[in-house]
Amino acid sequence: MSTADITNNGVLPMNSIRKNKKAIILFTAPALLLYTLVVIYPIIQTFWRSFYKWDGLSTPKFINIRNYTRIFSDHDFYISLVNGLKFSLVLVVYQIGLGAFIAFTLFRLKAGKARFFRNSFFVPVVLSTTVVCQLWLSILNGHYGLLNQVFKVLGINYAQDWLSSSSTAIWVLAFVNAWQFMGYHMVLIYTAVKAIPEHFFEAAAIDGATSLQTHLRITFPLLAETFKICLIFAVTGGLKAFEQMAVMTGGGPGTSTFTLTYFMYRAAFRLNEYGYACTSATILVIECLIFTIIINRFVARERIVY
Repeated sequence: MSTADITNNGVLPMNSIRKNKKAIILFTAPALLLYTLVVIYPIIQTFWRSFYKWDGLSTPKFINIRNYTRIFSDHDFYISLVNGLKFSLVLVVYQIGLGAFIAFTLFRLKAGKARFFRNSFFVPVVLSTTVVCQLWLSILNGHYGLLNQVFKVLGINYAQDWLSSSSTAIWVLAFVNAWQFMGYHMVLIYTAVKAIPEHFFEAAAIDGATSLQTHLRITFPLLAETFKICLIFAVTGGLKAFEQMAVMTGGGPGTSTFTLTYFMYRAAFRLNEYGYACTSATILVIECLIFTIIINRFVARERIVY
């Protein structure tokens, strides 16, 4: 590399760095090594352990694919799969849909007002999940909960114990999760909207584009990558949901609020069947990977249409 490749301020241009393969390897190798040790190796270990029967203390016993044949005949496993999809659906609609609406609304406000509302919506994100769950347990209580009291004041005969019904409990838990982390998606989308060059909107206004046309032809295409990331977070977050079940329902009533993560937790730490728990963990990893690939494949950056 010659001195001609160095810019006036002494910084190497990006093209020169990209051509230097040794520098690329030098900078990426530590991160790849750490990622392999922290992520890849545990996944491989989990997959390997799924072929064993092990209680955590005795010597593991190889049982081939018996754990897999057992899990695919387990009714609770299918309940967990369906509940994960229900969770993901609520998170996608609420976190991304409402988050995008709030982000676009704040974008039109003055900086001071936008900052206040943005921080307000982000507060639940930084709270402990346990604190949020305890808050909603009080709100949803069937006897003295705030929600039922509101129905009573309004004269609406709809009071119920929201977490004791197998038909409503999973949807309520999904809403609690979505409510807590909606602000995270809102901030991502809001930041992406603010990063769009202002002259794009000015050009659209000069051409006579309406607000709806501007969003459809400029804003949404430029936010495609942001929406992709939010969609991955929402879907995989729903599939691996755990804290709300652990704190608010304990998987109940019955097994109606089981997810794969809670199914795995029960197998490992309550039934001492670590091999069986590794089987559900392996399936969860594969499920999240499949959805991530699908989203990356079909939700792509679009070109701006003039």
